[in-house]
Amino acid sequence: MHRALQEEDWDAALTLGLLQATACPTCTPACTARLLAARDARRFALAARERYRSRTLRLARIKAERDAARRPPPAPAATQAAVLPSAAADALARALAKVKARHT
Repeated sequence: MHRALQEEDWDAALTLGLLQATACPTCTPACTARLLAARDARRFALAARERYRSRTLRLARIKAERDAARRPPPAPAATQAAVLPSAAADALARALAKVKARHT
């Protein structure tokens, strides 16, 4: 893992377990400090990336909600005719027949 860190090969270091790394008893204090600093930096970077992704999703959801609220309600379909109950339709037909009878 130390070689991967020296070469700044972050993929290899992560594969070798950088995020779970602890102090090595055989390493020098400076080496251990570099290892733990690299581990903490990667953890911080990964957490920042996750926060960014969460923020992007949250902003997209809020935008969709605002767009939906701003959209006018759908207009009633033009193909739907007003349906009257049969008794009301019969009464209307009789009234129209009376009006036509008066004007002819």
